[in-house]
Amino acid sequence: MRLLVTIPHYCRRTPNGPGFYGSEKGDIATRRAQVEQCILTLHQTFGPRQALLTHTVPVQANRDFATVIDVVLVTAGDDHLADDLPREFFIQVATDAEPRLLGFKCHELMRDNAERYDYFAYLEDDIEIVDPMFFDKLGWFSEVFGQSALLQPNRFERAPDLHIMKLYVDGNTTSPDLPGRFQDISVRPRLVGGAFGRRYEFQRVNNVHSGCFFLNATQLNRVAASPMFGQPNADFFGPLESAATLMIMRAFEVYKPARENAAFLEIHHLGRRFLMGHPGAPDPVPEAAQPEPPAPETPAPETPGPETPAPEIPVPEPVSEASPAP
Repeated sequence: MRLLVTIPHYCRRTPNGPGFYGSEKGDIATRRAQVEQCILTLHQTFGPRQALLTHTVPVQANRDFATVIDVVLVTAGDDHLADDLPREFFIQVATDAEPRLLGFKCHELMRDNAERYDYFAYLEDDIEIVDPMFFDKLGWFSEVFGQSALLQPNRFERAPDLHIMKLYVDGNTTSPDLPGRFQDISVRPRLVGGAFGRRYEFQRVNNVHSGCFFLNATQLNRVAASPMFGQPNADFFGPLESAATLMIMRAFEVYKPARENAAFLEIHHLGRRFLMGHPGAPDPVPEAAQPEPPAPETPAPETPGPETPAPEIPVPEPVSEASPAP
Protein backbone atom coordinates (compact mmCIF):
# COMPACT_ATOMS: atom_id res chain seq x y z
CA MET A 1 0.00 0.00 0.00
CA ARG A 2 1.13 3.54 -0.73
CA LEU A 3 0.09 6.15 1.83
CA LEU A 4 0.22 9.94 1.73
CA VAL A 5 -0.12 11.68 5.10
CA THR A 6 -0.58 15.44 5.04
CA ILE A 7 -0.12 17.34 8.30
CA PRO A 8 -0.88 21.06 8.72
CA HIS A 9 1.79 22.32 11.11
CA TYR A 10 2.09 25.70 12.81
CA CYS A 11 3.84 26.71 16.02
CA ARG A 12 3.77 30.26 17.25
CA ARG A 13 7.24 31.22 18.42
CA THR A 14 6.03 33.81 20.93
CA PRO A 15 6.12 32.24 24.43
CA ASN A 16 2.80 32.07 26.25
CA GLY A 17 0.93 33.54 23.32
CA PRO A 18 -2.86 33.82 23.41
CA GLY A 19 -5.13 31.35 21.68
CA PHE A 20 -7.26 28.30 22.26
CA TYR A 21 -5.31 25.91 20.05
CA GLY A 22 -2.04 24.35 21.19
CA SER A 23 -0.29 25.58 18.04
CA GLU A 24 -0.98 29.20 19.07
CA LYS A 25 0.29 29.04 22.65
CA GLY A 26 4.03 29.13 22.00
CA ASP A 27 4.85 26.11 24.21
CA ILE A 28 7.70 25.11 21.93
CA ALA A 29 9.09 22.18 23.91
CA THR A 30 5.71 20.48 24.23
CA ARG A 31 4.82 21.13 20.61
CA ARG A 32 8.15 19.79 19.36
CA ALA A 33 7.68 16.57 21.31
CA GLN A 34 4.11 16.12 20.05
CA VAL A 35 4.89 16.75 16.38
CA GLU A 36 7.91 14.46 16.48
CA GLN A 37 5.86 11.72 18.12
CA CYS A 38 3.11 12.15 15.53
CA ILE A 39 5.58 11.72 12.65
CA LEU A 40 7.77 8.96 14.09
CA THR A 41 4.81 6.87 15.22
CA LEU A 42 3.51 6.81 11.64
CA HIS A 43 6.76 5.23 10.46
CA GLN A 44 7.02 2.93 13.47
CA THR A 45 3.47 1.67 12.95
CA PHE A 46 3.24 1.46 9.16
CA GLY A 47 6.76 1.74 7.77
CA PRO A 48 9.19 -1.05 6.78
CA ARG A 49 11.87 -0.38 9.39
CA GLN A 50 10.64 -2.99 11.88
CA ALA A 51 12.54 -6.07 13.02
CA LEU A 52 12.39 -9.18 15.17
CA LEU A 53 15.40 -10.05 17.33
CA THR A 54 16.42 -13.68 16.80
CA HIS A 55 19.34 -14.51 19.06
CA THR A 56 21.50 -11.46 18.27
CA VAL A 57 20.50 -10.85 14.66
CA PRO A 58 17.44 -8.67 13.88
CA VAL A 59 15.41 -9.75 10.87
CA GLN A 60 12.65 -7.80 9.16
CA ALA A 61 9.23 -8.02 10.80
CA ASN A 62 5.73 -7.12 9.61
CA ARG A 63 6.78 -7.27 5.98
CA ASP A 64 3.21 -8.05 4.94
CA PHE A 65 2.00 -4.89 6.69
CA ALA A 66 4.78 -2.60 5.46
CA THR A 67 3.59 0.54 3.70
CA VAL A 68 5.29 2.98 1.36
CA ILE A 69 4.57 6.13 3.33
CA ASP A 70 5.20 9.81 2.56
CA VAL A 71 4.61 12.22 5.42
CA VAL A 72 4.23 15.85 4.35
CA LEU A 73 4.42 18.69 6.85
CA VAL A 74 2.66 21.77 5.45
CA THR A 75 3.91 24.99 7.05
CA ALA A 76 3.24 28.74 7.00
CA GLY A 77 6.06 31.27 7.06
CA ASP A 78 8.70 30.83 9.76
CA ASP A 79 6.37 29.73 12.55
CA HIS A 80 7.11 26.01 12.50
CA LEU A 81 9.38 23.42 14.06
CA ALA A 82 10.44 21.62 10.89
CA ASP A 83 14.10 22.53 11.43
CA ASP A 84 14.03 20.86 14.86
CA LEU A 85 12.59 17.56 13.63
CA PRO A 86 14.26 14.51 12.03
CA ARG A 87 14.22 15.46 8.36
CA GLU A 88 14.54 11.95 6.99
CA PHE A 89 10.99 11.14 8.08
CA PHE A 90 9.01 13.91 6.42
CA ILE A 91 8.85 16.33 3.53
CA GLN A 92 8.22 20.01 4.23
CA VAL A 93 5.96 22.00 1.94
CA ALA A 94 6.32 25.68 2.77
CA THR A 95 3.42 28.01 1.94
CA ASP A 96 2.41 31.61 2.47
CA ALA A 97 -1.04 30.59 3.69
CA GLU A 98 -2.67 31.96 6.81
CA PRO A 99 -1.81 29.50 9.60
CA ARG A 100 -5.43 28.56 10.30
CA LEU A 101 -5.95 27.78 6.60
CA LEU A 102 -3.09 25.29 6.23
CA GLY A 103 -5.52 22.39 6.25
CA PHE A 104 -6.92 23.47 2.90
CA LYS A 105 -3.40 23.40 1.44
CA CYS A 106 -3.31 19.77 2.55
CA HIS A 107 -6.48 19.17 0.54
CA GLU A 108 -4.75 20.57 -2.53
CA LEU A 109 -1.78 18.26 -2.06
CA MET A 110 -4.07 15.26 -1.88
CA ARG A 111 -5.91 16.29 -5.04
CA ASP A 112 -2.67 16.97 -6.92
CA ASN A 113 -1.32 13.51 -6.07
CA ALA A 114 -4.56 11.55 -6.38
CA GLU A 115 -3.11 9.02 -8.82
CA ARG A 116 0.02 8.21 -6.83
CA TYR A 117 -1.30 6.69 -3.60
CA ASP A 118 -3.81 4.15 -2.35
CA TYR A 119 -4.78 5.99 0.84
CA PHE A 120 -4.72 9.65 1.83
CA ALA A 121 -4.61 10.90 5.40
CA TYR A 122 -5.26 14.34 6.85
CA LEU A 123 -3.83 14.44 10.36
CA GLU A 124 -3.48 17.24 12.88
CA ASP A 125 0.05 17.34 14.24
CA ASP A 126 -0.79 16.28 17.81
CA ILE A 127 -2.28 12.89 16.96
CA GLU A 128 -0.67 9.46 16.91
CA ILE A 129 -1.86 6.21 15.37
CA VAL A 130 -0.52 3.01 16.90
CA ASP A 131 -2.86 0.41 15.38
CA PRO A 132 -1.07 -1.44 12.52
CA MET A 133 -4.47 -2.73 11.36
CA PHE A 134 -5.86 0.81 11.08
CA PHE A 135 -6.08 0.93 7.29
CA ASP A 136 -7.12 -2.70 7.05
CA LYS A 137 -10.14 -1.85 9.20
CA LEU A 138 -10.95 1.14 7.01
CA GLY A 139 -10.68 -1.03 3.90
CA TRP A 140 -12.96 -3.67 5.46
CA PHE A 141 -15.55 -1.03 6.34
CA SER A 142 -15.60 0.41 2.80
CA GLU A 143 -15.81 -3.05 1.23
CA VAL A 144 -18.71 -4.13 3.44
CA PHE A 145 -20.78 -0.94 3.59
CA GLY A 146 -19.83 0.81 0.33
CA GLN A 147 -17.65 3.74 -0.67
CA SER A 148 -20.29 6.30 0.29
CA ALA A 149 -19.92 5.30 3.96
CA LEU A 150 -16.86 6.75 5.69
CA LEU A 151 -15.55 5.61 9.06
CA GLN A 152 -13.96 8.13 11.41
CA PRO A 153 -11.84 7.04 14.39
CA ASN A 154 -12.69 7.92 17.97
CA ARG A 155 -10.12 10.32 19.42
CA PHE A 156 -9.01 9.82 23.00
CA GLU A 157 -6.71 11.19 25.68
CA ARG A 158 -5.20 9.15 28.49
CA ALA A 159 -3.56 9.64 31.86
CA PRO A 160 -2.24 7.15 34.42
CA ASP A 161 -3.02 9.27 37.49
CA LEU A 162 -6.68 10.24 37.06
CA HIS A 163 -9.90 8.45 37.92
CA ILE A 164 -10.76 8.39 34.19
CA MET A 165 -7.62 6.96 32.63
CA LYS A 166 -8.89 7.11 29.04
CA LEU A 167 -11.42 9.61 27.74
CA TYR A 168 -12.91 9.77 24.26
CA VAL A 169 -13.04 13.51 23.73
CA ASP A 170 -15.33 14.10 20.75
CA GLY A 171 -18.75 13.63 22.28
CA ASN A 172 -21.93 15.35 21.20
CA THR A 173 -21.39 18.99 20.35
CA THR A 174 -22.96 21.73 22.45
CA SER A 175 -24.40 23.12 19.19
CA PRO A 176 -26.44 20.13 18.04
CA ASP A 177 -28.14 22.05 15.23
CA LEU A 178 -24.87 23.04 13.54
CA PRO A 179 -23.86 19.61 12.17
CA GLY A 180 -27.41 19.12 10.89
CA ARG A 181 -26.74 21.80 8.27
CA PHE A 182 -24.25 19.48 6.59
CA GLN A 183 -25.44 15.93 7.24
CA ASP A 184 -28.61 13.96 7.81
CA ILE A 185 -27.81 11.37 10.45
CA SER A 186 -31.24 9.77 10.07
CA VAL A 187 -30.02 8.13 6.84
CA ARG A 188 -28.72 4.65 7.68
CA PRO A 189 -28.19 5.69 11.32
CA ARG A 190 -26.60 2.45 12.47
CA LEU A 191 -24.58 -0.26 10.74
CA VAL A 192 -23.72 -3.68 12.11
CA GLY A 193 -20.98 -5.95 10.84
CA GLY A 194 -19.00 -8.97 11.91
CA ALA A 195 -15.20 -9.11 11.90
CA PHE A 196 -12.50 -10.93 13.84
CA GLY A 197 -15.12 -13.19 15.38
CA ARG A 198 -17.05 -10.31 16.95
CA ARG A 199 -20.05 -8.10 16.23
CA TYR A 200 -19.38 -4.37 15.80
CA GLU A 201 -21.75 -1.43 15.62
CA PHE A 202 -21.16 1.88 13.87
CA GLN A 203 -23.40 4.92 14.20
CA ARG A 204 -24.05 8.33 12.73
CA VAL A 205 -23.32 11.02 15.33
CA ASN A 206 -23.80 14.77 15.36
CA ASN A 207 -20.08 15.34 15.97
CA VAL A 208 -17.91 13.48 13.46
CA HIS A 209 -14.86 15.65 14.17
CA SER A 210 -11.68 13.75 15.08
CA GLY A 211 -8.98 16.14 13.89
CA CYS A 212 -8.32 13.90 10.89
CA PHE A 213 -9.84 11.98 8.01
CA PHE A 214 -8.75 9.07 5.81
CA LEU A 215 -9.80 8.42 2.21
CA ASN A 216 -8.99 5.67 -0.23
CA ALA A 217 -8.27 6.64 -3.84
CA THR A 218 -11.87 6.12 -4.96
CA GLN A 219 -13.22 8.29 -2.16
CA LEU A 220 -10.66 11.03 -2.78
CA ASN A 221 -11.50 11.19 -6.47
CA ARG A 222 -15.18 11.54 -5.64
CA VAL A 223 -14.72 14.41 -3.24
CA ALA A 224 -11.93 16.15 -5.15
CA ALA A 225 -14.27 16.57 -8.10
CA SER A 226 -16.22 19.12 -6.08
CA PRO A 227 -15.27 22.76 -6.71
CA MET A 228 -15.50 23.31 -2.94
CA PHE A 229 -12.66 20.90 -2.23
CA GLY A 230 -9.61 22.79 -1.01
CA GLN A 231 -11.49 26.07 -0.72
CA PRO A 232 -11.03 27.81 2.68
CA ASN A 233 -14.14 27.69 4.82
CA ALA A 234 -15.04 28.23 8.48
CA ASP A 235 -18.67 27.10 8.55
CA PHE A 236 -18.07 24.22 10.98
CA PHE A 237 -16.96 26.01 14.19
CA GLY A 238 -13.82 27.45 12.56
CA PRO A 239 -11.29 26.89 9.75
CA LEU A 240 -9.31 24.21 11.60
CA GLU A 241 -12.39 22.13 12.34
CA SER A 242 -13.79 22.76 8.86
CA ALA A 243 -10.60 21.57 7.14
CA ALA A 244 -10.71 18.33 9.11
CA THR A 245 -14.44 17.65 9.04
CA LEU A 246 -16.70 19.81 6.90
CA MET A 247 -15.75 18.34 3.56
CA ILE A 248 -16.33 14.72 4.61
CA MET A 249 -19.69 15.59 6.22
CA ARG A 250 -20.88 17.03 2.94
CA ALA A 251 -19.59 14.17 0.80
CA PHE A 252 -20.19 10.98 2.78
CA GLU A 253 -22.36 9.19 5.28
CA VAL A 254 -19.91 9.48 8.17
CA TYR A 255 -19.82 6.97 11.02
CA LYS A 256 -17.88 6.34 14.19
CA PRO A 257 -17.56 3.09 16.11
CA ALA A 258 -20.39 3.00 18.65
CA ARG A 259 -19.63 3.66 22.30
CA GLU A 260 -19.89 -0.04 23.13
CA ASN A 261 -16.95 -0.81 20.82
CA ALA A 262 -15.34 2.63 20.59
CA ALA A 263 -11.83 1.17 20.41
CA PHE A 264 -12.47 -0.58 17.09
CA LEU A 265 -10.90 2.42 15.36
CA GLU A 266 -9.21 5.05 17.50
CA ILE A 267 -6.44 7.65 17.57
CA HIS A 268 -4.53 9.17 20.48
CA HIS A 269 -4.73 12.92 21.03
CA LEU A 270 -1.39 13.82 22.58
CA GLY A 271 -1.70 15.87 25.73
CA ARG A 272 -4.51 16.08 28.29
CA ARG A 273 -6.28 19.32 27.39
CA PHE A 274 -9.75 17.79 27.29
CA LEU A 275 -9.14 15.26 30.02
CA MET A 276 -8.15 17.99 32.46
CA GLY A 277 -11.02 20.28 31.39
CA HIS A 278 -9.44 23.21 29.55
CA PRO A 279 -11.20 26.36 30.88
CA GLY A 280 -11.35 28.08 27.50
CA ALA A 281 -12.68 25.15 25.51
CA PRO A 282 -16.19 25.32 24.00
CA ASP A 283 -16.75 21.85 25.52
CA PRO A 284 -14.33 21.71 28.51
CA VAL A 285 -14.93 18.00 29.09
CA PRO A 286 -17.22 16.77 26.30
CA GLU A 287 -19.87 14.30 27.33
CA ALA A 288 -19.25 10.75 26.24
CA ALA A 289 -20.53 9.97 22.78
CA GLN A 290 -24.22 9.32 23.14
CA PRO A 291 -25.89 6.93 20.74
CA GLU A 292 -28.88 8.11 18.85
CA PRO A 293 -32.23 6.60 19.90
CA PRO A 294 -32.49 2.97 18.82
CA ALA A 295 -33.08 2.69 15.13
CA PRO A 296 -33.56 -0.25 12.80
CA GLU A 297 -30.27 -1.87 12.05
CA THR A 298 -28.93 -1.90 8.53
CA PRO A 299 -27.29 -5.29 7.97
CA ALA A 300 -24.10 -5.53 6.01
CA PRO A 301 -24.86 -5.94 2.31
CA GLU A 302 -23.58 -8.94 0.42
CA THR A 303 -21.57 -6.71 -1.87
CA PRO A 304 -21.02 -2.95 -2.00
CA GLY A 305 -23.34 -1.10 -4.29
CA PRO A 306 -22.06 0.32 -7.57
CA GLU A 307 -20.31 3.63 -7.34
CA THR A 308 -20.55 6.53 -9.75
CA PRO A 309 -17.05 6.98 -11.18
CA ALA A 310 -15.42 10.31 -10.50
CA PRO A 311 -14.00 12.38 -13.34
CA GLU A 312 -10.29 12.07 -13.88
CA ILE A 313 -8.25 14.83 -12.27
CA PRO A 314 -5.03 16.11 -13.86
CA VAL A 315 -2.03 15.43 -11.62
CA PRO A 316 0.69 18.10 -11.43
CA GLU A 317 4.23 17.50 -10.18
CA PRO A 318 4.32 14.94 -7.34
CA VAL A 319 5.02 15.82 -3.73
CA SER A 320 8.13 13.67 -3.66
CA GLU A 321 9.96 10.98 -5.49
CA ALA A 322 8.18 8.16 -3.66
CA SER A 323 9.54 4.65 -3.84
CA PRO A 324 7.97 2.44 -6.49
CA ALA A 325 4.95 0.51 -5.37
CA PRO A 326 5.77 -2.87 -3.86
